[in-house]
Amino acid sequence: MPSRAPKWFVPHDLDGFFGLAVDNLVQLIVIVGLCTSVCGMPRELVFGRILPGAAISIVVGNLFYAWQARQLMLRTGRTDVTALPYGINTPSVFAYIFLVIAPVFRATGDAEFAWKVGLIACLGSGTIEFAGAFVAEWIRKRTPRAALLSTLAGIAVTFISMEFALQIFERPLIAFVPLGILLLQYLTGLRYPLGIPGGLLAVLAGTLLAWLSGWFGQPIMDSAKIGPAAAQLSPHMPDLSVGSWREAFAEGWSYFSVILPMGLFNVVGSLQNIESAEAAGDSYSARSSLAVNGIGTLLAAAYGSCFPTTIYIGHPGWKRMGARAGYSIYNAVFISLICFLGAMPLVLALVPIEAGVAVVLWIGIIITAQAFQSTPREHAPAVAIGLFPAVAAWGYLVIGNTLNVAGKTLGEMIPAFEAGGMHVLGLIALNQGFILSCMIWAAAAVALIERTFFAAAIWMLTAAVLSAVGLIHSHRMLNGFVANHFGLWTAPQFTVAYLLVAVLFTCFGAWLNKHPQESDGPLE
Repeated sequence: MPSRAPKWFVPHDLDGFFGLAVDNLVQLIVIVGLCTSVCGMPRELVFGRILPGAAISIVVGNLFYAWQARQLMLRTGRTDVTALPYGINTPSVFAYIFLVIAPVFRATGDAEFAWKVGLIACLGSGTIEFAGAFVAEWIRKRTPRAALLSTLAGIAVTFISMEFALQIFERPLIAFVPLGILLLQYLTGLRYPLGIPGGLLAVLAGTLLAWLSGWFGQPIMDSAKIGPAAAQLSPHMPDLSVGSWREAFAEGWSYFSVILPMGLFNVVGSLQNIESAEAAGDSYSARSSLAVNGIGTLLAAAYGSCFPTTIYIGHPGWKRMGARAGYSIYNAVFISLICFLGAMPLVLALVPIEAGVAVVLWIGIIITAQAFQSTPREHAPAVAIGLFPAVAAWGYLVIGNTLNVAGKTLGEMIPAFEAGGMHVLGLIALNQGFILSCMIWAAAAVALIERTFFAAAIWMLTAAVLSAVGLIHSHRMLNGFVANHFGLWTAPQFTVAYLLVAVLFTCFGAWLNKHPQESDGPLE
């Protein structure tokens, strides 16, 4: 044991802080932008309720993981322990905005009700995350990694990456350099002079270029906004929002096909990140770490945020920087000051979203790459199969938004689409419950690759049950808009089709037992 207690803070905690704080700040910028532009929420709701609620969850989690790291130092006598990184879950932000909150807003025109439905989604995710602390290992062992990661990759390459890739290529003079800064560091593994974090340097460079954009004839920053934004600085303390749960409970749980898989992803993803920390030398209790992760999300839902939190990937990176427990405390203080003092308008007046989109794009790239890198090479076809439903869902979203701008509804345009050879009904079917479809098809593909035909049949039977009750592929038209259709026997064509495929897999497996043959492996 050391002769004295380990320090709470070390100099390299500042390095870790800049990386984690920039990541969290970018998430907040994205949340403000999407909630106001896509979901029609007033700024008072976003700055006064959502951001303080998000800050509560971030503060509680960061302080716990800092304390947890210090306890590990005291228990082991080591001083090189690094706290688990923690913040807002990026995939969940996009999934809940585009697949829950925005559809409710489009259907009702009521941004506040859409926010309340988002709270129910966050509540559901937090409940699953907390319960998952006790069963995470069981879930992980029974669900192929390719099934889980391919679904995340589908969301990453479409809902996370594509939108920001388009923004980058819309304003290349501002966004290309930040992207180059990130690619230069993260693809080479090298560091910048003085150890400046790539994320911080990218945001600073993008901000500088944005303020100089007037020289290029396309000014996007307005110094006149700084004064009014600074004048808005005032306390924005968290306010309990549990009273809103009751009003939106029924509508919120109609999005269970989104909530369930996203909650499971958060559980398994956090568990994998805990395992990554253990591989780097810091062994933490999975149960307590996951339980606090769930509690953080539940607190977010209780205090007005629609967005779950999670244990971040990248613990070994922060450890190599030399960050220990203090960087997590720094992050908690920074985020709380930004949100509780109402400083986000000032941040937005000073820092354009284009300065941070490269950071989010990189997250999407990493998630997509991980789906292929962290699964066995022979499972790559299964990962690819799992991408298709997510791509279809993104295409459905683009078509829906385009028709919205044109003042049309999808219902009235279906005949024209069909006449033009566009298989829009298939697009709609793939969109409904696409996260579950991604998992099921990828898991079944893994089972076939491994020649466990009964397991593949079980996954098809699962899909048959989910389609029979309307969790996948089922829809109905309400006032020209696509709506979920839950009930019994709501998508009979899909239910029967899945049952037939399950029978096919089962019969072939039985036949193969009697007529063994060598496999050449999946076609390449």
